[in-house]
Amino acid sequence: MHFSQNLLSGKYKYLFGLILLSFISIICAAFSITGSNDFDMARREVLLRRIGHELLLQSGDSTSRVLPVEKISGNEYQIRFEKPLTFKTDSLVNTTQRLLAKDPLANDYVVNVLNCDGTDVVYGYAISKNKKDDIIACKRRAQPRACYRISIKFKPKGLNATTKGYILGGLPFLAFIGFIFLRSVKPRRGFPNDIRNTNVFTLGSVMFDAKNRKLITNGKTIDLTGTETRLLLIFAMSPNETIERSRLQKEIWEDEGVIVGRSLDMFISKLRKKLELDPNINIVVIRGKGYKLEISV
Repeated sequence: MHFSQNLLSGKYKYLFGLILLSFISIICAAFSITGSNDFDMARREVLLRRIGHELLLQSGDSTSRVLPVEKISGNEYQIRFEKPLTFKTDSLVNTTQRLLAKDPLANDYVVNVLNCDGTDVVYGYAISKNKKDDIIACKRRAQPRACYRISIKFKPKGLNATTKGYILGGLPFLAFIGFIFLRSVKPRRGFPNDIRNTNVFTLGSVMFDAKNRKLITNGKTIDLTGTETRLLLIFAMSPNETIERSRLQKEIWEDEGVIVGRSLDMFISKLRKKLELDPNINIVVIRGKGYKLEISV
């Protein structure tokens, strides 16, 4: 495996961690939103029953029941009554506005009063957060006692301000975590996985210490640069074999996004000089193919 693959795998590991962290955060936010919505919806139904209760009282009925509020769709509810009632249109408008003002999500809604068979709309009006957009007609008119259903349809809402605040506030935090993770993986040049098991090579009379980047022979030590070490490591793992020029370029430079030409020849030349410690070792050019580390016995 190429050393560059180790670097990429490290980056992908941290990237995966960041994605997982983001996914967990989104799930937590979703559960939070769901829990909040469930509470708000339950509170809304209580307010709707309260509207029905006050309408019965205004009709002179203090004993009959407000039937269970029926949810017609995700945003539409119907208030139903056990017995017929009468109501004044302006009282209905004032009652709904006063009570639904306690619902933080009920800024815009339409109210329709239907007869019980649902064939006719007896009365209707629209309330908007922007008061000039309210549509209210036929005030101060009493409706005859009959069986009515009151349908209230709320305008669908997106995320509320609190939830948006949590999500938007969390994005910079996630970005900061990602920045820290990616910076912690500094682009450094590594070695193939094989070096973990083989750190020292014997090349003729020269000992090549890949881990510490040194050549040692007859008590003499020569330091190698990182690039020289990686280059010699490829040769040391396949002595007396031709290594294609394209492979050397790819494994040493191209995998890191840098394409070289004369740089390879320059490093080969530097390695040759450092390997002169043993005349039986040489890096030779194989024309049209690449290079070979020749070790004469």
